[in-house]
Amino acid sequence: MTTPIADFVSRYADSGPIRMHMPGHKGIGADCARDLTEISGADELFHPTGIIAESEANASALFGCRTLYSAEGSSLCIRAMLYLAVRFAAERGCAPVIMAARNIHKAYLTAAVLLDFQTVWLPPGENCLSAPFERDMLETAYQRADAKPCALYLTSPDYLGNMSDIALAADFCRRHGMLLLVDNAHGAYLRFLPAPCHPTALGADLCCDSAHKTLPVLTGGAYLHIADSAPAVCHDAAKSAMALFASTSPSWLILQSLDRCNALLEQSFPAQIRAFLPLLDRMRQRLTAAGWALCGDEPMKLTLQPKARGYTGTELSDILKKSRIYVEFADADYLVMMPAPCQSEAELKHVCDVLCVLPKREPITECPPPIAQPVFGCTPRQAMLAPHETLPPAQCVGRICAETALSCPPAVPVIICGEVLTMQAVNALHYYNVNECSVVVR
Repeated sequence: MTTPIADFVSRYADSGPIRMHMPGHKGIGADCARDLTEISGADELFHPTGIIAESEANASALFGCRTLYSAEGSSLCIRAMLYLAVRFAAERGCAPVIMAARNIHKAYLTAAVLLDFQTVWLPPGENCLSAPFERDMLETAYQRADAKPCALYLTSPDYLGNMSDIALAADFCRRHGMLLLVDNAHGAYLRFLPAPCHPTALGADLCCDSAHKTLPVLTGGAYLHIADSAPAVCHDAAKSAMALFASTSPSWLILQSLDRCNALLEQSFPAQIRAFLPLLDRMRQRLTAAGWALCGDEPMKLTLQPKARGYTGTELSDILKKSRIYVEFADADYLVMMPAPCQSEAELKHVCDVLCVLPKREPITECPPPIAQPVFGCTPRQAMLAPHETLPPAQCVGRICAETALSCPPAVPVIICGEVLTMQAVNALHYYNVNECSVVVR
């Protein structure tokens, strides 16, 4: 498979150019020689006709749908997906209403502020990171909505590695004339498993992947996928949607990384995954035999529930750091690790060795407080644009949240801007160590 972006940049950098263009480093310094701007022949990300168009066509062939590049992560793609859903509603003469699971990324809320659409929230799960659903839950939420949603928005896999039934959700959306939007930030590799289970293969209309999370791509590299069967507006307005929220100066280092990844995905990566999955299965078996509780069904993620063995996730993370093991995420209840096929069996064994020698303790029985179904005093847009004041959470009961409270990672909100804070919400803030809250001035 061709790598037109990387090849163009290599030819340019090797030609000894006099750089009378941005950026200001002029190619001097580590990696700077391959960092460009939209010079002649280099193409434009949001109006591509040359090397970027060719590279995106290569990616599209690999993913089996129309695939566009983002150099600003899945956050850009999330906003673009939601913009396209709003355009879809406008074409049908409907109000912009989107049904969403509660464990959305904060980019969903910034899009809600910018685009001013309404959200019908599905009932929350037992914590803010996961939001399981069933068909009856979707039907009930749809029937109770004052204005019928034009789209369903899901996060799958979620941050803990739980995967939703995308095929069920796609069938629900088809029956109601809705779009299915999936934040698949953690699942770009799902297309290349022995049994592919990428959302676009299961019926999603629009889907975003953070390529950098699970593929050999620089941080910030991402994809927006559009199913061939998606409504015409999703195809016609896709580049405009990306350009609306994006910088006019995308990173050419990231674009080259996405470009080079195509060749790997076509050639060696599927075989690497097939060889790596049994190693992860053996790692899970060893950890389970040693008494560690695991959760989630995403193939390439290891999520421990360490309280069952007497540790908090944050405590366990600190222990692992002493052995030069740095995890993706840890809080009181979970510890998330994201291995990749480029890692050796020796590295996986080292992680297991460190975990398996830790002494068992009395289980910790404290559970996170349940996440309440939010009650809103105003829209996210009204809340975020209103005058704010910052107070301790205990003084915020009955007040309207002005800015979403979250930690990053995982950038999933504990409470949502526009939500009226209850004592249950305040308890959740305390549990997740959120010590101050921004609320709308009365």
